[in-house]
Amino acid sequence: MSDVSSIAQAKPDFIRFVKSNIRDYALLLSLLVIMVFFQYTTNGTLFKPVNMTNLILQNSYIVIMALGMLLIIVAGHIDLSVGSVSGFIGAIAAVLMVSYKVDVITSVIVCVALGAFIGGVQGYFTAYYRIPAFIVTLAGMLVFKGLALTVLGGASIGPFPKSFQLLSSGYVPDVFGGSLFGLPFNILAMAAGAVVTALIVFFNFRERRNQQAHGLAEEPHSIFLGRNLLVAAAFLGFTFLMAQYKGLPNVLVVMFALIALFVFLTTRTTMGRRVYAMGGNEKAAKLSGINTERLTFFIFVIMGALAALAGLVFAARLNVATPKAGAGFELEVIAACFIGGAATTGGVGKVIGAVIGAFIIGVMNNGMSIMGIGIDWQQVIKGAVLMLAVFLDVYYKNKA
Repeated sequence: MSDVSSIAQAKPDFIRFVKSNIRDYALLLSLLVIMVFFQYTTNGTLFKPVNMTNLILQNSYIVIMALGMLLIIVAGHIDLSVGSVSGFIGAIAAVLMVSYKVDVITSVIVCVALGAFIGGVQGYFTAYYRIPAFIVTLAGMLVFKGLALTVLGGASIGPFPKSFQLLSSGYVPDVFGGSLFGLPFNILAMAAGAVVTALIVFFNFRERRNQQAHGLAEEPHSIFLGRNLLVAAAFLGFTFLMAQYKGLPNVLVVMFALIALFVFLTTRTTMGRRVYAMGGNEKAAKLSGINTERLTFFIFVIMGALAALAGLVFAARLNVATPKAGAGFELEVIAACFIGGAATTGGVGKVIGAVIGAFIIGVMNNGMSIMGIGIDWQQVIKGAVLMLAVFLDVYYKNKA
């Protein structure tokens, strides 16, 4: 009788958990469905190793900026200037490295510091003068778009030094020789993927064990196991595809390190908890002792630095700085966060959700381009997906 009653109790718990977390699971399933759909409609082109590598290279700068944008949105703000800032920083990098022959490391440090300064200036006006971030960053978008044109003199500047191009076009060398059974295969990439997968699963199980010890585990065991199996299969499958081409792109390593850092920042640090508290209710956060002005200032500094890094990655990939670089980036970055589950009212959003949102957009761009769909209809479809994501967010929030 006890087994029957426990099973009867488990079913309502299972349904209740799925309903309360439907957005998170629907997001991951949506990415899988979209990838399978384009794999079929592109006759298997999507999952080819070279195309998967290109997918990473094409979306790396969007993912990098989405990490900072998530903090901005969770805090209850918005940043419309990230595309223009990234383009401006790319222009500065070109002038430093190509025109003035400044070494790569110094140029990168100067550019990231300049991006952080720009973010700090915008954050200062938003935090301490209470000017809406929408207005401040809209002004910044116009200012830095114009400054990029001024710095470049209306023309493109390039090519960049070979060492700088490696930021976006280089790969981690395989110390094991780059072959397996006589066939091209990056063993280091596969080994790194296996280690990362094992670590993710290990930390997930350790966290669940801690939750169970304190009676806080809400996720049903079957869903927990299924989720970890799915994550492990996705990581190992992706790494296998990378290993069949050139291995791990340098920018993928940078991107993964930043994702891990921001997951830790948002889930394990006092600053992360304060950002969510401020986005949920700024007045209550302020009354509880949180310096909301300083916190707002810092998240804009972070956003500026990440926009600068994304601008460097994009410039390295193109191997030239152009006046139009960064155009429309802010729209895709913001869309990635909202598609990934960030709430329009602030206080809600996850790093992994923003990353998945960025890849949903990236896979759609890549798949539609392979299918030959025009840029006009691509914009229509992406706009419809964004609207659907925001509608679902509001719908399920109202039902809660």
